Amino acid sequence: MNRKPKPDLIDDDNPEWTAEDFKRAVPFSGLPESLQAVLSSRTRGAQKAPTKERITIRLSPEVVAPFRATGDGWQTRLDAALKDWLKTHTPA
Repeated sequence: MNRKPKPDLIDDDNPEWTAEDFKRAVPFSGLPESLQAVLSSRTRGAQKAPTKERITIRLSPEVVAPFRATGDGWQTRLDAALKDWLKTHTPA
């Protein structure tokens, strides 16, 4: 890769793959059938939080910019702000 890694995002336990790693990689279909069976039988557990609804919404830059400036998780904080607003207001 041509881009430099961000030092705060480097994970020594899970390093970025090198060209040599990609050469040694085997597709799922190339794994032993016993391992394929184990990996295929794994399922995701029950969802711990209610599912959020994916929507498209248009908001003014004056609303989005301050939340986006807070970094990762800004959409969750915007969702929390709207929930808080609903405690004292009723949408018309």
